Amino acid sequence: MKAKYKLISKTIFFPEKGILAVGDLHLGYDRFLQEQGIIIPFNQLEQSKKDLEKTIKEISKKNKIKRIILLGDVKHFFGFQKQELFDVRDFLEFLERFVDRENIILIKGNHEKFSISGYEFQDYFIDGEIAFVHGNKNFPEIFDKRIKTIVMGHMHPAILLKDKNKIKKEKFKCFLVGDYKKKKIIVVPSFFPFIEGTEYYDKFLGEDFSIIPFKKLGNFECFIIGKEKIYNFGKLKDINKE
Repeated sequence: MKAKYKLISKTIFFPEKGILAVGDLHLGYDRFLQEQGIIIPFNQLEQSKKDLEKTIKEISKKNKIKRIILLGDVKHFFGFQKQELFDVRDFLEFLERFVDRENIILIKGNHEKFSISGYEFQDYFIDGEIAFVHGNKNFPEIFDKRIKTIVMGHMHPAILLKDKNKIKKEKFKCFLVGDYKKKKIIVVPSFFPFIEGTEYYDKFLGEDFSIIPFKKLGNFECFIIGKEKIYNFGKLKDINKE
């Protein structure tokens, strides 16, 4: 039996389990840009909190959130950055307004090179038939036969839509949903607001950088995040196909 879920804004929610999963936050990206000499009038931490609170309030109208899972890359800098650590702790304390600390699950991503007192990062988290993982590293446990659904981040999926004349182009964050090794795979978009994400190219020649081979993604369904709702655009490989 496949787990029932809802795609809500940039998050995924499992009503029967009360689990809300959030993709890559990359807190501190605004400071990273500032260090590169790019000044933006934007507070990433506060915007992320505002966006997530809106989603949580929407879910809470009909369902109870029992657990919140952050799917890795909570922070952006690969090394240690003091202010970034403060931002992460601030965000975690914000989450404690909605669930108890023990019900905040932190998945270790490739940007997590530090520890936070009072919190523990995990390589993956399994709840019954669902496995939650960042997606950059494979773990035998998540492909165990009892696992039916794998939820992951890491890939920052996005799609570039073009008009018929290929003049106007606009990029949108999206979810990718498909099957791999007899599992339902759900790739969650990045949560951070600046950059939409990484596009899929059917002739992509780069190396695979996640647990899902890039060549398999073309058969995944693409769910694009609009302003008011999420749209199913069909298979990824057929979008903008000539």
